[in-house]
Amino acid sequence: MGVILSTSERKGSARERLLARLLDAFGEALPPPEMSLREIAARIETSHALLRYHFGSLSGVLAAMLEAQRSRDNEALLEAAQQSTFDDFVVAIWRTYTRPERLSRARGFFYVAGLAAYGPEDFREFVESLGDLTAVLSSLAEREGLDTKEARDVATVTIAALRGLLLQEVLTPGTRSEDAVTLILRMREGRPVPRSRPER
Repeated sequence: MGVILSTSERKGSARERLLARLLDAFGEALPPPEMSLREIAARIETSHALLRYHFGSLSGVLAAMLEAQRSRDNEALLEAAQQSTFDDFVVAIWRTYTRPERLSRARGFFYVAGLAAYGPEDFREFVESLGDLTAVLSSLAEREGLDTKEARDVATVTIAALRGLLLQEVLTPGTRSEDAVTLILRMREGRPVPRSRPER
């Protein structure tokens, strides 16, 4: 007989194995909210009781999958950020999250965000992960000469604008949001140059 794991270790690894099966089964997408926990369980050949035990509910399953998928995307984006300008990184974020095969995930993002608005404590990890790209964008803005506060403000507003455009794309696909991303970047370039910086 092997090493006896503590309950929390067994729970953690069983949860991770289930999450890996969910991600394999659904690829880049998320199960639609109308799909029941039983149907999801059947799809990955497990019991709905086991999913409920490890994730709490359908929204818990969606949140866990979304966190894992976004974490994977963000790792790739972070690698790209090493060589990126602020503008390049904004375009990379937009392209990553608006690929046609990711539309169901974008819908899932806003579904989970809506649930988190009503119960942030139930979605703490999801809520905490929302600042990841803002932090990277902020550091790129600092690298390009903004002070810490202005860099953070510019990054926060840019990410908020991207999320707003993504919501628009989910609700009314094909609304020429690429043009709007260009506009966001132009607005940033049009901001007053701080006096401490030489004019370009």
